Amino acid sequence: MTDLKLSLYKSCLAFIDARIENARQALKDAQEASNNESKSTAGDKHDTTRAMMQIEAEQASKQIKEAEKLRDELKRIIPTKTYDTVVAGSLVITTSGNYFVTIAAGKITVENQTYFAVSVSSPIMQALKGLKAGDTAVLNGNKIQITAVS
Repeated sequence: MTDLKLSLYKSCLAFIDARIENARQALKDAQEASNNESKSTAGDKHDTTRAMMQIEAEQASKQIKEAEKLRDELKRIIPTKTYDTVVAGSLVITTSGNYFVTIAAGKITVENQTYFAVSVSSPIMQALKGLKAGDTAVLNGNKIQITAVS
């Protein structure tokens, strides 16, 4: 299971790196567009376009900061550590799905198996938090049995 958790962890890192790269590219594009607009004629259109580019640059900067926070959160996880209960860093196999408790990175496929990278604060993890293999939780009226935790 350690190799599986390591693969899932690397997928989460790749997810964050892609978000950061996309936001950096958006920031660069907004800055270039703003610079190009500065060279065109002055007037209301120029001021409006420049303001829009500034807003886009600010949004991209915010996305970068949020992704970097996620990366920091993920780096606190030790993928080689095993757990008996559902906590941050655990891999949880249930009757309703397989979950890697790290960050909200969504669906990850490893060796033709589907896993969901979810945060500790997600509803499913709030229902499963602290439970162990063999325990059952209820979420939205559905029973979820934990078959394995590592």
